[in-house]
Amino acid sequence: MAGPDKDAPRVLVIGSANIDISVSVDRLPAPGETVLGGDRLERWGGKGANQALAALRAGARVRFVSATGDDPA
Repeated sequence: MAGPDKDAPRVLVIGSANIDISVSVDRLPAPGETVLGGDRLERWGGKGANQALAALRAGARVRFVSATGDDPA
């Protein structure tokens, strides 16, 4: 992806950055039942991060500000 044009709008996004974790299952559990998970998928997410990416893809010059932590979860 090429960088934005120097005359492109400048956008500052302040919001959350998360790691979204999805686990596949063969079927939804019945009430009270436990179903074992399968493949695990981790992707970057969060409302702020998603908005910053959308603005960048639309051609804006983007700066993103978010609080981060160093915990594993």
